[in-house]
Amino acid sequence: MNSYTKHIKILVICLLAGAAFTACKEEDPWVDATVAPVVVNIIGAPFGYPQEKDPAVGYPAASTKLTLSATILELDKSGILNNAVGIDSIPVSGLKVAITMRTGAVLGEVTSGADGKVSLDKTWAELGIAAPVKGSLARISWTGTYKGVTFTRFSQVQAQ
Repeated sequence: MNSYTKHIKILVICLLAGAAFTACKEEDPWVDATVAPVVVNIIGAPFGYPQEKDPAVGYPAASTKLTLSATILELDKSGILNNAVGIDSIPVSGLKVAITMRTGAVLGEVTSGADGKVSLDKTWAELGIAAPVKGSLARISWTGTYKGVTFTRFSQVQAQ
């Protein structure tokens, strides 16, 4: 009888361990799993800033004009298996991008040039910060549609 109990305990432990390994992956119902068709590099963000984070671009609090700018790139992965070619970044021209506050207030719509760059001049007041002090943040989103897929990139403007 003792050996059955021992075997049952081992079986239960194995089943629980197997359930723990298979139960780790859970789909998030609030996040769309579609991969963005372009890379939006925020100009002025620290080099190598992760794409999944919100980069903060600093501007002096006394500035009267802030230039919000980014480069829109499409990644050509056709040479990914050839180390002499690799992945190429191709500027996307003629792409309309809406720049908005995360509250929904529209700052403007711009079209990328031949170099893939978009930019928009604003003031602190237009970003909702009447009297900027060091550390003041304005949260911005860059939204567009490329090849039928909508993308959004977040960034922040911070007073220095």
